[in-house]
Amino acid sequence: MAWLVVVVLTIVAAAAAVGGGAFATAGGGPLLLWPQPQSVSLGATTRQVSPAFSFKAQHSSADLQEAFDRYTALIFTHRVKGELGDAPLLNALSVQVHNLTAPLQLGTDESYRLSVPVVGDASLEAETYYGALKGLETFSQLVQYNFSASTYGISQTPWVIKDSPRFPHRGVLVDTSRHFEPMAMLRRIIDSLSYAKFNVLHWHITDIQSFPFQSAKLPRFTMAAYSMSERFSPEDVQDLVEYARKRGVRVMMEIDVPGHAGSWCAGYPEVCPSPQCNMPLDPSSNATWTIMRTLLEELISLVPEGLFHLGGDEVDMSCWTSVPHVAQWIKAHTTDNLGAYRYFVNQAHTMVQAKGRTPINWDEVYANFGTTISNDTIIHVWRNEAYVQNATRDGFRVLVSPDGPWYLDGLSTTWQQMYALEPANGITNHAQAARILGGEACMWGETVDASVIMPTIWPRAAAVAERLWSDVSVNNATTAEPRYAWFRCLLDQRGIEAGPSKNTQARTAPSGPGSCYAQ
Repeated sequence: MAWLVVVVLTIVAAAAAVGGGAFATAGGGPLLLWPQPQSVSLGATTRQVSPAFSFKAQHSSADLQEAFDRYTALIFTHRVKGELGDAPLLNALSVQVHNLTAPLQLGTDESYRLSVPVVGDASLEAETYYGALKGLETFSQLVQYNFSASTYGISQTPWVIKDSPRFPHRGVLVDTSRHFEPMAMLRRIIDSLSYAKFNVLHWHITDIQSFPFQSAKLPRFTMAAYSMSERFSPEDVQDLVEYARKRGVRVMMEIDVPGHAGSWCAGYPEVCPSPQCNMPLDPSSNATWTIMRTLLEELISLVPEGLFHLGGDEVDMSCWTSVPHVAQWIKAHTTDNLGAYRYFVNQAHTMVQAKGRTPINWDEVYANFGTTISNDTIIHVWRNEAYVQNATRDGFRVLVSPDGPWYLDGLSTTWQQMYALEPANGITNHAQAARILGGEACMWGETVDASVIMPTIWPRAAAVAERLWSDVSVNNATTAEPRYAWFRCLLDQRGIEAGPSKNTQARTAPSGPGSCYAQ
C-alpha cells in the first residue's frame, strides 16, 4: 500500500510583498523560514538591528541565559561597522516564559508567539522554556546580515508569528551500533536537530554488531564494543541527555529485544540459545530476565524520558526451534514460538512499566499480537501505512517511520519523496488521527560513521521536520524548494555539513563550482 498523499495548499500570510529589500534572501525573494510556522503576518518595512542588541527575559533562568548566549553566537557572526541611519533600531527581544520549570516530555507545550514591530522591542511569549527555544530559532532565521551596509536587519516588519507543532514527537533515529558515533558528533547532531525544530533523538544504542554502552552494573557487555575507546559511559549518557534537554531535544533510548541482541552473547553467553545460534535471546534462561531487567533499570535511571523503545522487530525464531533446551522450555511453558515471542514482549513491557515508562515496539509486535499486548504500548510503524490505520483504530498510539520515504540510509531517496509522505494518510476519523504522535527519520548506521553522517542526514531530514511541525496543508515540494535550499545553506553556515539540496543521491559532492543556493 502506498505511504503518501499530496494535497496542494499553502499557508495564508497577511502581508505586503517585499520589493527587493536589502535583507532579502540570496535569490532576491522574501525572507524564508524552516519549518514553516502555523500563522504568519508580515509587512514591508526593514528594521536595522542595533549593535547593542540584547535578549531580555522578564523572568530568567540559567537555561534561558545559556540559550540567549547560544543564539547570540549563532546570529551575530560578522562585525557591524556600517551607518545605522535614522530609523528606530531594534534594540532587544523581550522574552516572557510562563513556566520555566516544566519538564521536557512527550506533549510538553512548545508553542510561542513572536512579534517584531516597526518601532520598539521585539517580543517572544511562550508557555515553557521549550516553546521559547522554538521561538528563538525562528527569530534567528529572520535576522540577516547586509554585507553592503555591514549591518544586521530584519526585513518585512511588522512580523507576527503564532506557532506550535502539528505533532508532539518529531525525531531522528541515530544508530550507534553498526558504526560508533563519538560524543562530539552526537552533540553536533543534537544542535542540528534543534535548528529544524526536531525534539527527539531516538538513540538506537546497541544491536547485533556492537554493544558500546559501558554498563556500571553489567560490565561484561563492553566485550562487544568495537574497541576500548568506542564506548559510552553512564556519565556520557547523562551528559548527552542534559545537553539535549537544554536544546529542547528528548533522548529516547532503544534496547531491541529479543532479536537484534546478538552482541549480548560476547559478555553474557548465558542469555543466548547457543554459541552457534545466538538470537533471539533465550527465554528459558533465568539469566536472560535478570540481565535484561538490570540493563533496562540502569538505562532508565540515566534517562528521564517517559518513553522507552524495546524494538521487537525482525525476530527469527528458528533458533528457538533448533536448540533443544529452548524448544523444550517453550513446549512446557507456552504454546509455540509465537507464544514465546509474546511472552518476551510482555515481560519487557512489565519491566519498563514498573519504572514508570511507556513501552514502544516496532510494528511486528502489533502485527503478530494485535490488541493482546498492553494497550499503552506505542506502535512504531515502519513497514506499511495499513498498520497506522489499523493500530489507531484499535486504540493504540503510533509513530511513523516508513521504510523508504523516511529512511535516511536510502541514499537515492530524494527530499521530495520524503516531503510527500503524509503521516495520517487515509485516516479521516479525528480520534484515530489524534493517536498519531508523530514520527522519525531513521539514520541506520550500516554505511555511516562520523565522516559522512551529517550530509547523509542533512538536508533531507528537514523535509521530515517540516511535515511533522507545519500544518497538514504545507505539503507542496515545489513551493517549498526555495525555502529548503535556503535552509540547507543556513545549516552549512552554522557548521552543519548539509549536502547540496539538488542532489539526487545523498551525501554526494557538488557537481562543480557554484552558489550554495543553486546546488
